[in-house]
Amino acid sequence: MLQGRPVAVLGGVRIPFCRQNTAYSDVGNLGMSVRTLGALVEKFGLHGQQLGEVAMGAVIKHSSDWNLGREAALSSGLSPLTPGITLQRACGTSLDSVNLIATKIATGQIEAGIGGGSDTTSDVPIVYGKSLRRRLLAANAAKTTKDKIAAFKGFRLRELKPDFPGVAEPRTGKSMGEHCEDMAKEWNISRDSQDELAVASHHKLAAAYERGFFDDLVVSFRGVSRDNILRPDTSLEKLATLKPAFDKTSGKGTLTAANSTPLTDGAAACLLASDDWAAAHGHEVLCHVRDVHVAAVDFVHGEGLLMAPTVAVAEMLARNGLTLQDFDLYEIHEAFAAQVLCTLRAWESEDYCRNRLHLDAPLGRIDPEKINPVGSSLAAGHPFAATGARIVATTAKQLKERGGGRALISICTAGGMGVVAILER
Repeated sequence: MLQGRPVAVLGGVRIPFCRQNTAYSDVGNLGMSVRTLGALVEKFGLHGQQLGEVAMGAVIKHSSDWNLGREAALSSGLSPLTPGITLQRACGTSLDSVNLIATKIATGQIEAGIGGGSDTTSDVPIVYGKSLRRRLLAANAAKTTKDKIAAFKGFRLRELKPDFPGVAEPRTGKSMGEHCEDMAKEWNISRDSQDELAVASHHKLAAAYERGFFDDLVVSFRGVSRDNILRPDTSLEKLATLKPAFDKTSGKGTLTAANSTPLTDGAAACLLASDDWAAAHGHEVLCHVRDVHVAAVDFVHGEGLLMAPTVAVAEMLARNGLTLQDFDLYEIHEAFAAQVLCTLRAWESEDYCRNRLHLDAPLGRIDPEKINPVGSSLAAGHPFAATGARIVATTAKQLKERGGGRALISICTAGGMGVVAILER
């Protein structure tokens, strides 16, 4: 658990999340981050103020992006004396950036800071193969025109074949969806239950928009005011017509384009501070960060790639003397409907909890009405490095609406890791 001073979450903002190659196809991480940080600065009246740190993240970014956190901060309206840092832990990136800020506040290093992230699957870095890169470097280093031309001696057209960002785990060669399909088979997760969770996510997110929940959380950008992945009219009948997306040949595939998150562009950020700083600047404290924890699984040798949150939550609960039922709200990132359902089933499994989590009894069942009450990633989308900050901001506001309570956040990531947190009001 965090040691030192209480760490307050004051709120957050995000731009609408958009499907790949739509509204933000030509924007990139910096443009999305600047819009989001600028909106946060506007929301909290931070123009010209010097904060202790801005921590941003991105999973897919160009080498020319340099330090995204610092560059975005310089264009946000904050004082240019505000430092910035960029980090990456796949889908858990911006929960980690929030944790970095929270830890610095708790230990007294800073009084206030911003944690967030952005990601694009539209403006992706495309590089050429090693052979062509070597030729280009040699030509650039050459002193004469003759030597520059000589660098391309023996050039073949096949050297123009580009390398795209990897979508598969480098140690297994499988995509995240393929790994999750394996998990669904292992835990006997049905297609119907996955589709039901996906439909519910869309309906809950749509209802939250309609009642104005996101009015101060989502700022318009590029003519978009709501997540363009959201389908309020989706139904089980519509989802049933889709074919499997990852296991297309065995006849047993259950993951589809609808019960899996689509490739998404977007950004989100949260403002955190000490209680004293919040009071001095006239900001309401929505909730406090009690703890953040990270765990990993050995997916290379058989564990489910996206099962690490089951371990992280168990370890965090033990450290805090809590049970899985000691929460009023659960925000479980919906990378895939199957991932959420596997996680819930694992926590109820006596065998899994005894042999993998080393517990005397199962962690138990969660009230489904308390899980993702305003929808989650299946309906909003999942820009990898933005999801954590989206969830923290959404959770903090829900705790304010409730007038108090305790929330559990759980995020699975590529690389077999899980990032989890406890927020309290």
